Amino acid sequence: MFNEIPLEKPATPLLDTINYPAELRKLDEKQLPKLAEELRAFLLYTVGRTGGHFGAGLGVVELTIALHYVMNTPEDRLVWDVGHQTYPHKILTGRREEMHSIRQLEGLSGFPKRGESDYDTFGVGHSSTSISAALGMAMSNKYQESNRKSVAVIGDGAMTAGMAFEALNHAAHAKSDMLVVLNDNNMSISKNVGGLANYFSRIWASKTYIALREGSKRVLTAIPQAREFARRTEEHMKGMVSPGTLFEELGFYYVGPIDGHDLERLVHDIRNLLEIPGPKLLHIITSKGKGFGPAENDPVGYHALNKIEPKSQNGEKLVPVSPKPAPKKIKYQDIFGQWLCDMAAQDPKLVGITPAMCEGSGMVDFARLYPKQFQDVAIAEQHAVTLAAGLACEKLKPVVAIYSTFLQRAYDQLIHDVALQNLDVLFAIDRAGLVGEDGPTHSGSFDISFLRCIPNLILATPSDENECRQLLFSAYHHNGPSAIRYPRGKGEGVELQQDNQQFPVGKGRLLRQGRNLCILNFGVLLPQAMAVAEKFNFSVCDMRWAKPLDEELIFEQAARHEGFVTLEENALAGGVGSAVMELLATNGIAKPLLPLGLPDAYYDQGKRSELLAIAGLDELGIGKKIGNWLDQVQANGPQVSGL
Repeated sequence: MFNEIPLEKPATPLLDTINYPAELRKLDEKQLPKLAEELRAFLLYTVGRTGGHFGAGLGVVELTIALHYVMNTPEDRLVWDVGHQTYPHKILTGRREEMHSIRQLEGLSGFPKRGESDYDTFGVGHSSTSISAALGMAMSNKYQESNRKSVAVIGDGAMTAGMAFEALNHAAHAKSDMLVVLNDNNMSISKNVGGLANYFSRIWASKTYIALREGSKRVLTAIPQAREFARRTEEHMKGMVSPGTLFEELGFYYVGPIDGHDLERLVHDIRNLLEIPGPKLLHIITSKGKGFGPAENDPVGYHALNKIEPKSQNGEKLVPVSPKPAPKKIKYQDIFGQWLCDMAAQDPKLVGITPAMCEGSGMVDFARLYPKQFQDVAIAEQHAVTLAAGLACEKLKPVVAIYSTFLQRAYDQLIHDVALQNLDVLFAIDRAGLVGEDGPTHSGSFDISFLRCIPNLILATPSDENECRQLLFSAYHHNGPSAIRYPRGKGEGVELQQDNQQFPVGKGRLLRQGRNLCILNFGVLLPQAMAVAEKFNFSVCDMRWAKPLDEELIFEQAARHEGFVTLEENALAGGVGSAVMELLATNGIAKPLLPLGLPDAYYDQGKRSELLAIAGLDELGIGKKIGNWLDQVQANGPQVSGL
């Protein structure tokens, strides 16, 4: 058990000999616990140096070793869900010496990524996709008459999503030859490990029992009543000591729950289950943060870890820092959480909804103070949106806190269940724009584009912390579907106005009067816009709303300026730049316009500042793009000679 993060590389003589799983499979099975110990120590050391996802990886060290030891990876297909837990997998699959670069620009991704390694069979980042993907691979094995194995690893949290059950249902119907490993780290059911459950699980995974069971099926085929009696007897035996009846009813051969940190059991059961044809499910119980005391005691707080500096000022080794240091500037998610509590104190009809992102969305205090008004629906974004629609039908006021990238999953429900019926639901869209180290699966690059085309819906784009709070208040009091998008992380340190102010919907503000060009800013790139405007004496409008646009303000600036620049941290295709061009064109206003936003590309992991620079959305990039564009405009016609 570790209680501190190693600040120096630990001795890992056995792990150092394992560069790929083929070398792992040459080990004697008795060496595997030692390998697990070294792998856990190395994982602690590397994450301490870089920061990153933490607790989930510690919890699957033994499982990762067992899977690669038994399976013939990468020929056999191993699919991970979400991917927070794949650091041990990366270490064992040729990337040990690159772990110092994880989640950094041009370094390793924090998630499985097909282009990074042949061992990453499916790129992930969103939850609950592994069973569907592994099923597709299993079905392709059948089509191609291949003997490859197909295994999906999914957590108990990810299993709450409807997509996972859709895949389970199809896998059973197709009788596909695949194994699902349910990694259950919910402590509330850990009592199922040991005693009768452990005894019967060992029996159910034994070759003798499997042979007897399958042989009995053939013998009893001619006596349907006896076969049905035997099936129900087995079902009730399992139901007394395990939660596997549901999976058996779906059509899976179920084994478990077993101790997911017992390497001998894992190797034994996985090896035997892979020999059984058809769909199987192995239910294991693990401890998130296993082997690191603070993480075992606080698995939520240690989901990820901040980078630990190696030495203090006096040269002494540091005690590991808290994963939740007190921020000097307020995070946008905390601004939302504070506002939510304030509104709940005023309005008992408010209901806060989250699809399993209570901590990430800043709702911890709200859940504690207003438990009757808080709904965590688990990883079920589609359900979250339609649930909100149902609440709104009964005159309650639902607020759905959801990441931009996860709202994509509920697009149909957003259109048909909320907007079409013009229901009074507020969407607080977190992680809008580039999110940095989590990479493209978590970036909110498209929400303006896919939201502004929806009738009845209004969309706010605050430029700082106080604007976020006031626009939340304004959108909340709008009668109908509304959304507000804000970024991950801390703001600029703008002082919050505690008295709520209701801004008029669709009205922006002129912040700087300049000449020649007017920059229409949508969102938190306002400091960059103001810096460029100061340098070149341009005008700046903080538009506040992406939908509806402040048409009056735009027309006023069109009369005063030779051209426009729009600025947004969203995909250019279909974004607010397109909206302004549409407005000008349909009103016969011929003004040159430069839309600045995210080009038609995905952005890998890196610091947000680095990614903004790559996209040309930092101060330097914005100024350079405007300068180049002005040169082109001036060269193309005298009608813009004033620029």
